[in-house]
Amino acid sequence: MLGTPILSMQSASQIATISNFVVDPDSLQVVAFIVSGPLVNRSNANILSTQSIREYSQYGMVIDSIDELAEPNEIIKISEILALNFSLSGLKVETKKGSHLGKVSDFTLTSDDFTVQQIIVKRPTLKSFIDPELTIHRKEIVEITDYKIIVKDEEKTIRARAEKEDFIPNFVNPFRTANATNADQPYQTSP
Repeated sequence: MLGTPILSMQSASQIATISNFVVDPDSLQVVAFIVSGPLVNRSNANILSTQSIREYSQYGMVIDSIDELAEPNEIIKISEILALNFSLSGLKVETKKGSHLGKVSDFTLTSDDFTVQQIIVKRPTLKSFIDPELTIHRKEIVEITDYKIIVKDEEKTIRARAEKEDFIPNFVNPFRTANATNADQPYQTSP
């Protein structure tokens, strides 16, 4: 979503782009976006509340006008979250028993209410040879602190669950019959 255009219905043009997220650590929900752009840089209004978004489409996020953008201290709840200086990216991820799983490199959001659904965990160097990243669902998260995320399952269980979710296609070759293979029979031409 970084770099997504913000489109104004009033001016019928792009007014900004998303440059960062404001994530509420209590609910794991994106409550606002930090935006940038030539029109935004003239004023100090660079916060877009998710409640101001009318539509999210393939072209970008549509809002009524540039007046929907606010200064960081204008919306109390958002200013309190900004004061926490919380960032989901880069947080350490550990199990309840203290096993280090890696660091958050990315996350997925729902498009209707911008709730974090999964975190993508980049593995430490030695573990990354076997498994470069883990996908952990929000249901697995037990606690979030300023420095780390604690998940309830052990590493093996998380990896096994992720492997079950991977899609393995079951393709059938239409040119090969079940009983015979072409390699066993010589090439024949019809007379």
